[in-house]
Amino acid sequence: MIHVDNLSCGYKNKKILKNVSFQGESGDIICILGPNGSGKSTLIKTIVGLLEPIEGKVCIEGENIKDWSFNRRSKNISYIPQTFSSTFQYTGLDIVLMGRTSYLGFGSSPTEEDEKIALDAMKMLNILELKDKIYSNMSGGERQLVKIAQSIAQQAKIIVMDEPTNNLDFANQVIMLNYLKECAKKGMIIIMATHFPEQVLSFGTKTLLVKDGIVKVVEDPQKNLKDKDLKNLYGIDIRIVELSIENKTVKMCLPIY
Repeated sequence: MIHVDNLSCGYKNKKILKNVSFQGESGDIICILGPNGSGKSTLIKTIVGLLEPIEGKVCIEGENIKDWSFNRRSKNISYIPQTFSSTFQYTGLDIVLMGRTSYLGFGSSPTEEDEKIALDAMKMLNILELKDKIYSNMSGGERQLVKIAQSIAQQAKIIVMDEPTNNLDFANQVIMLNYLKECAKKGMIIIMATHFPEQVLSFGTKTLLVKDGIVKVVEDPQKNLKDKDLKNLYGIDIRIVELSIENKTVKMCLPIY
C-alpha cells in the first residue's frame, strides 16, 4: 500500500499543492487529471522522491519513505518520466537491464539472472524484437514499452508515470495502456498523470483532480466521475456519454462546442 498523507509540495517552500491525501492498494490504477501547469508533475516528483515534501509524508506499507536509501526506494517505486533520451548507443536490453541497478553491488555487472529477468520482462510485453535495437532509433511507442519493461525488471511494487501516452499515436496508446492493466492485475500499483479523461473512465480505479493547488480524490471514477467535475477542472462544457458496444458499456467524454 502507498499512503500519501496531508502532503504539501512545491519548490523552495512555495507550495504548489497542499493537503493532498490518498492511498493506493495492490491492483489500483490511479490517474491524475488536471490542466497544464496545475501541479501534476510536481506531485509525481514528490511521490517518487525527486522533490522533498514541504509538509506531510509519503508512506509505503506504513513507513515514511523520506529517509529511505536510493536502493530501497528503487526496489519499491519505479518512475517513468515524460521523456527519456540517451546519447549513448544503448540497446533495448541495456535500457531494461538498468532496472536491475538497485540489486547490483558497487561496480558489479548484471548477472545471468538479471539478464533473464530483463528478457522475461520484454517477453511479457511482446517486445523481444527490440532487445538489440538502439534505443535512440526507436519510435516513441517502442521507447515507452521498453521503459515499462525496465519497470517490470525493477520488480517495484509501484509504477509512477508522467503522461505516458503523450506523443504516442492511438494504436500505441491502446497497446501501452493494455499492458499497464496487466501490470495492475499482477498486483502492482500504477500512478499516472494523463490528459485523457477517457483513460480514467476506461480503467482507472480512482482519479486525482488537480487544480488551483487542490487535489480532489474521486473513488471508482466509472461511477462517480461526473460532467461537472470535468467542467470545473478544464473550464469548458464536457459531457460524459455512454455507448453500448457488443453488449459492453463504454464511456466517452465529449466537449460541447
